[in-house]
Amino acid sequence: MRMRKKKHADERIQVCVDSGYMRWHVLFEQGKPVFLEIGCGKGDFICGTALKFPDINFIAVEKNSDVIMFAMEKAKSLNLHNVKFIITDAKELENHFEPETISRIYLNFSDPWHKRYQHNNRLTSPVFLDSYKKFLKPNAEIILKTDNKDLFDFSLKTLTSNGFEITNKTYDLYSSEFFDFNGNIQTEYEKKFVEQNIPICYLSAVLL
Repeated sequence: MRMRKKKHADERIQVCVDSGYMRWHVLFEQGKPVFLEIGCGKGDFICGTALKFPDINFIAVEKNSDVIMFAMEKAKSLNLHNVKFIITDAKELENHFEPETISRIYLNFSDPWHKRYQHNNRLTSPVFLDSYKKFLKPNAEIILKTDNKDLFDFSLKTLTSNGFEITNKTYDLYSSEFFDFNGNIQTEYEKKFVEQNIPICYLSAVLL
């Protein structure tokens, strides 16, 4: 269901812009690792992670301005200076970043694009993986969480056949031997799925 246009959304976003939350270029000038979340939603994950790891810089991408508005306001309320935002489609990312600038990509509960003819829209399709390589650093990571087993299996195949090595994988994150309850930052979707006892698939992969 499409989200209704939020009242005064443009003004609310502008307040965050004026506060510096879209000046993401400055993060690269600090010499710290830069991690990227593609599809940040309302920002629970990116803000929680930025709060937990103040020595790492984060960029959150979301194409829906009415959704990213909440993430930006959350970052502002927490006075987070190590997270910035870009309102854009994932297809445009290679136009935003220079080569070898991003050390990690988070893909949290991305749209599974169920129909076969839509699979090129998946964020782990070869088209997107080739795009990411243009700005990922050597040995950069991709970390993926999803409730969709078909998307997960698809991602395992595309990553390994497109220059990535799978370093961890599980079809049930919360029951896995490497799950760190205290270190795990939940997304909005993840909280709902956990409450419903829906298993969370997880993988990490390194660019070779």
